[in-house]
Amino acid sequence: MTSTSTGQARAEEALSSQNPKAPLWAKLVGTFFYAGYGKPGPGTWGSVATVLLWRGIGGMLQPAWQVPAALVSAAAVTVIGIPAATRVAHEAGREDPSHVVVDEVAGQLIALIGAPLGWKSLVAGLILFRAFDIMKPPPLRRLERLPEGVGIMMDDIGAGLYALVVMQVLLHFGFLR
Repeated sequence: MTSTSTGQARAEEALSSQNPKAPLWAKLVGTFFYAGYGKPGPGTWGSVATVLLWRGIGGMLQPAWQVPAALVSAAAVTVIGIPAATRVAHEAGREDPSHVVVDEVAGQLIALIGAPLGWKSLVAGLILFRAFDIMKPPPLRRLERLPEGVGIMMDDIGAGLYALVVMQVLLHFGFLR
């Protein structure tokens, strides 16, 4: 470690020690049960964990209940994720810390609404969501400017909506089954 990076690490540590500690529930939700600490690419780890969890839960549901369950799950993750993301970001002393991945969970769930639970659809949903999340086409970048947890969550919700539209087009025209 160089002296510059050591100094930067000390400054960040001092800043985070001045910030209020996030409660355990917020840390668990915000990092999606610590998936956000996966390296490299914590957001991808959060998305992969979401796809695997959705495959398991969705597979236990009757097909008629899968879309409502995905909608309710995405909404619940969003409502709970906003305050969790806010608290974890405050603790980290950053606007959008990379270990906060609850936003990826919400966006990934949205991308998978109405998608079959086969591997092709799940992988396509994962790739599409991650691509939109990373590229941030307009107006997603602007959504990041919203305050605190809302800004953390909304760009990923938008990426999930973009991915959902493309997924539905691919499904409609028979490219995925």
